[in-house]
Amino acid sequence: MKTKAVRLYGKNDLRLEEFELPAIKDDEILAEVISDSLCMSSYKAVTQGADHKRVPDNVAEFPVIIGHEFAGRILEVGKKWQHKYKAGSKFAIQPALNYKGSLDAPGYSYQFIGGDATHIIIPNEVMEMNCLLDYTGEGFFPASLSEPYSCVAGTFHAHYHTQYGSYVHNMGIVEGGKMAILAGAGPMGMAAIDYIIHCDRRPSLLVVTDISQDRLDWVSKQLSPDEAAKNGVKLIYLNTTEEKNPAEALKALSDGKGYDDVLVFAPVRPVVELADAILGYDGCLNFFAGPSNPDFKAEFNFYNAHYQFTHIVGTSGGNTDDMIESLDMMSKRLINPAILVTHIGGLNAVIDTTKNLPHVPGSKKMMYTQVDLPLTALADFAEKGKTDPLFRKLHELVEKNNGLWSVEAEKYLLENAPKI
Repeated sequence: MKTKAVRLYGKNDLRLEEFELPAIKDDEILAEVISDSLCMSSYKAVTQGADHKRVPDNVAEFPVIIGHEFAGRILEVGKKWQHKYKAGSKFAIQPALNYKGSLDAPGYSYQFIGGDATHIIIPNEVMEMNCLLDYTGEGFFPASLSEPYSCVAGTFHAHYHTQYGSYVHNMGIVEGGKMAILAGAGPMGMAAIDYIIHCDRRPSLLVVTDISQDRLDWVSKQLSPDEAAKNGVKLIYLNTTEEKNPAEALKALSDGKGYDDVLVFAPVRPVVELADAILGYDGCLNFFAGPSNPDFKAEFNFYNAHYQFTHIVGTSGGNTDDMIESLDMMSKRLINPAILVTHIGGLNAVIDTTKNLPHVPGSKKMMYTQVDLPLTALADFAEKGKTDPLFRKLHELVEKNNGLWSVEAEKYLLENAPKI
């Protein structure tokens, strides 16, 4: 079977190509990809090429398919897995396989599996590690977004706290405690806010900072303080550029005692050092944002580490349990992945969008790999709809859903957009 895919050959060398997939082996699965949500991690892989920890050294000779937040439909199942998977079933992928200790992952390391393709071959190790997950919900884009939601779920599970005189690490955030999410008005910050105010272990105070008022206004519209209050969380959005001393302002919001849990969503030294400065007793700093610079450093107060028991954790991705949890929360409508989607596009738009991802405004860019469509902001549907009937109808469907992307809009797009 032929596939069209965006493949990485080296630093900033992405190519949209059509090529023949080999016949599947008895322990493999053939599938079609429907949706892939672009991620900054892919941008980092593209800019670093073979220097990236997950990209193979021989990528120039054996290019890999990019994209790791994807969902689709199973087409053919090899004999080994026919007892568990069926043709026609929808799926989501947990790319963090951790197979035999390897960092190899779909979207970074493989020739024949990645999210930015029309058709893929799912290798045996994905099933061996239980990382091919059945998706029974509506549409496809929610399943794509279960991967970023699993990352934030894993982040919160990785926090830990202690009791004086005990060497036991109590895992998870402080329930009913004080939390700050710094640089949190981006897509992953939004997912974190959505998750933490709707999960079963919540803080009593959540302060979210950013340096862009426009971003804060957008996030607060989608995840309002009123919505958080329904779940017992006092949610405050703070623009730190308006504060002479952001650390003092943040501490004041915590009654001067500092925060139990602080998450950093931008690999920026002043943000990391601000997080350190606002930690309370036994405070846990989670460095979520992966830096592109392997020599990234920031100062940390070791006096407080010694006397106040402050500490650092870092997470990179979630695990399968985190993804199952995210899919379950979506099915129960506890979290709403549609709030993250600000743009849609086709497979043809993946290369330019990925290369320019840090400079494209908005949150998640949902790419539909079976169609030919320029990257388009939901906010631009009305204007495009003046001359294009496809966008005219999509605008109607988005407006019907309070300005958000929807399963209904996705279905119309897949049925009516030009095929790639």
